Amino acid sequence: MPGWNFLTNHARALLFIADQPDARLRDLGEHLGVTERTVYGIVVDLTDAGYVVKERDGRRNRYHIQEHLPLDDVGRVRTIGELLGLLGDTEPVSAATTTRAGPGRS
Repeated sequence: MPGWNFLTNHARALLFIADQPDARLRDLGEHLGVTERTVYGIVVDLTDAGYVVKERDGRRNRYHIQEHLPLDDVGRVRTIGELLGLLGDTEPVSAATTTRAGPGRS
């Protein structure tokens, strides 16, 4: 597999947050293969742009994606929700269920 991705770390972070809205930055960093500091910057970018709303839940944060917002001005208007629906399973899972059984796994 090539050493690059079609999706930026920002898009991959959105997909991960959509799937696990109560995940820790550490979990997101491990998933993306970057440091927590880098993940913090990505989440700040997404929250500053309004795509993600951060809510304090006890000692943890919970993230809410603003799916109605437009992606970009790339011609036809698409929303964040449409992107998430196209690229991944957006059904949230609990923080306790961070691994999923895939093909050949039990």
